[in-house]
Amino acid sequence: MKVVFRVDASIYIGSGHVMRCLVLADELKKRGAEVKFSCIAQQGDMIDFIEKRGYKVEVLHLGASIYVPSSPVDYVGWLRRSVIEDAKDFVATLISADLVITDHYAIGREWQDLVIDSMNCRLLAIDDLARCHRADLILDQTLGRLESDYNESKAPALVGSDYALLQPRFSIKREFALSKALSNDKPNVLISMGGVDAPNATLKALNILHPNVSANFTVLLSPRSPNFQQVATWCSRYSNVTHLDFVSDMAGLMLEHDIAIGAPGTTSWERACLGLPNVIVPLADNQQMISEELVKYGAAIKVDIEDIPSRLLSSYQTTLRHWEAFKLANLSICDGRGVKRVVFEIEQLFSVSDDSYCLEKATQQDIKQVYEWQCHSETRKYALNTNIPSWVEHHEWMYKKLQSPSDYFYMVIDKESGEKVGVVRLDRKRAGHYLVSIFIDPMSYGKGIASEVLKLVDLIYPDITLHAKVLKANLASQRLFQKACYQQTDEETYVRHPIY
Repeated sequence: MKVVFRVDASIYIGSGHVMRCLVLADELKKRGAEVKFSCIAQQGDMIDFIEKRGYKVEVLHLGASIYVPSSPVDYVGWLRRSVIEDAKDFVATLISADLVITDHYAIGREWQDLVIDSMNCRLLAIDDLARCHRADLILDQTLGRLESDYNESKAPALVGSDYALLQPRFSIKREFALSKALSNDKPNVLISMGGVDAPNATLKALNILHPNVSANFTVLLSPRSPNFQQVATWCSRYSNVTHLDFVSDMAGLMLEHDIAIGAPGTTSWERACLGLPNVIVPLADNQQMISEELVKYGAAIKVDIEDIPSRLLSSYQTTLRHWEAFKLANLSICDGRGVKRVVFEIEQLFSVSDDSYCLEKATQQDIKQVYEWQCHSETRKYALNTNIPSWVEHHEWMYKKLQSPSDYFYMVIDKESGEKVGVVRLDRKRAGHYLVSIFIDPMSYGKGIASEVLKLVDLIYPDITLHAKVLKANLASQRLFQKACYQQTDEETYVRHPIY
């Protein structure tokens, strides 16, 4: 599969679009895709960075007439030229692709029409703004986004932070974050306002917090920022302030900190995955919805940039006082496995199989359906506990499971019919080890659903150790786990070690 990303970075756009595309590119490459990028050469373009990550970049060049964005929300101006000019240049430069992935606020249906008609390709549109697209698949990782927000596009939409594009190391580090406690000594505070931070929120925050709190500060700000030298000079004056201009392991850095002060961009999902309590400072209009949803979920306190002098200190103190609650709220938002879910959906676009299932997080609305399946004689026959639970017992048990930030509870969905046909659970035993449990709607036996579900689990959770407990008399389930390449360790126990 030949995949091309059409994405830009610049002094106007920042680096976030390119960085999340690189996460998706790495996973597609790992799955065997041939990946390249297409970017406009301009100030702050990150072309060298992309090439150093191992990808070929087809460079697009600005013409004689160059647009200059008139405001931070002049998204059309981000393209620096007309949409049609860009689309024609892209087609002439790339010629062919199986899948084009767009991640650009200036690129929408007009561009996509021309490219799809010219290249006869599939298209994935990554967006945050609920715009209209011509696409085979849409991805919007915004917390609280609804599929119906993209009804006008008439394409399947992957929405919400379950699909957040994070580096795989975040899901790995999450295993350690689950048991993290607040430091007994000085809190470690991470200040990260994004790659550019044009309004210099970084220094505004430091000037308020540093004189008033006892803490160790880490400031992450890249040389792309117009305020880089000013911030670097300020940080060098203090022994308890460390300035970093780049970090290769953001997950590791976040895990070392107790609280973050930052902009609510992609790093919102990174902080959430690791349960890092944070105060958010929105720096762009497109970050407002993220901010509102994070506050609604109890995961962060929002402080507008003009309110930093009056509200940041008290917000920081409140976050520390309620640290554990903020941690749990963040952990419930994102598990760091979104890129694997997205790649599965991309591969489904090119699949020739008629059988297609997906996993959907169970909710309180599923409690009754799961209870009906749990009470069925075929389900109880080989259950580890054959006693039928009472409704009260079941409701209490499942409600608690759904609230757990460390366990996973999925409904199995038949994508063709939309019907729920089973359940798969991963219950955490210890860091990196989970007990897998699976049962199928008795009305859907004999369709090979359980086998397909275990393949999905392998795709989304390749990096952990899975354990399964199967009664000796349950020959069908014994064969199921053997076929799925689980190793039998005794008569009733199977294990699947990390795949990679």
